[in-house]
Amino acid sequence: MLKGKQSWVFANRPVIVSSAAVGGPFEARGRLANDFDILHDDLWMGQDSYEKAHKLILEEAIETAIQKGNATKEDVNFMLAGDLVNQITPSSFAARTLEIPYFGLFGACSTSMEGLALASFLINNQGAKKVVTGASSHNAAIEKQFRYPTEYGSQKPPTAQWTVTGAGAALLTDTDEKAGKLVTTSATIGKVVDLGISDPFNMGAAMAPAAADTIIAHFQDLQLDPSYYDLIITGDLAKIGSPIALELLQKEGLQINSEKFKDCGLMVYQKDQKVQAGGSGAGCSAAVLYGHLFNEMRNGKYQRILLVATGALLSPLSFQQKESIPCIAHAVSIEVHP
Repeated sequence: MLKGKQSWVFANRPVIVSSAAVGGPFEARGRLANDFDILHDDLWMGQDSYEKAHKLILEEAIETAIQKGNATKEDVNFMLAGDLVNQITPSSFAARTLEIPYFGLFGACSTSMEGLALASFLINNQGAKKVVTGASSHNAAIEKQFRYPTEYGSQKPPTAQWTVTGAGAALLTDTDEKAGKLVTTSATIGKVVDLGISDPFNMGAAMAPAAADTIIAHFQDLQLDPSYYDLIITGDLAKIGSPIALELLQKEGLQINSEKFKDCGLMVYQKDQKVQAGGSGAGCSAAVLYGHLFNEMRNGKYQRILLVATGALLSPLSFQQKESIPCIAHAVSIEVHP
């Protein structure tokens, strides 16, 4: 089970039986619009606060994933989810609605793979028969917490990223029927890396070293070559962080083809959408993986991918106290079972 220092190998191959992605109006105009199960036409989504809208999209993603898996919420043993709002209240309040035994997670934007790794661990070790995991973010709810309310109209630097309004969820099971199914095969749990960057408008540069550290650990622990994967995808390093991470990997001797090294934050939006350096948020990698990438795998385009979700573990308080930004990345490998 434990391989090397910080990786797990899932010998029982937990099956991702279904997944779902929900997005907002800006995502509906993006490159991956066709891969969302639900798209909302306004940020309020019929709610009276952005935080309630945030809760709603996670509920929708989880409910849709469960329905697509021909299950009910009563069939699900555990729900693992998290977000970026104080005390992860949207996820916790969604768990109140769904009434599924709940683990609340916080890994910032790495939460999607933290959840998938832990869900796989539970299924692999017979700790559950069905587990649902998800992550979410809402542009208006998150921007006002970590940066400035959008109503201020403040100008952002080119290094800033646009918080994705989106949620992604997956239902994992312990079924023996694996042929042709998506399965999780391994996970590498990252450690906190902090190189002293303190600018909250430059998340990509802050998170890139953590992404590189986890990717290096993954290949060392599993004794694999990068050519093993069809794609290696980071969470939301975007225009600034993605080339930094690739350069750091190459300096450590990992020669990864730039065509195989992708980033969720660069995949979500069209080139003419004004998102500065790209997308970010806990819902970024969750929506891209559980929507677009899984669709591509189910259609036969990819057989093996490694998703490395990155997170900046700052808070409004730590920023106000002029702390630097500690970052983390978690990786999970997903394959089409032969």
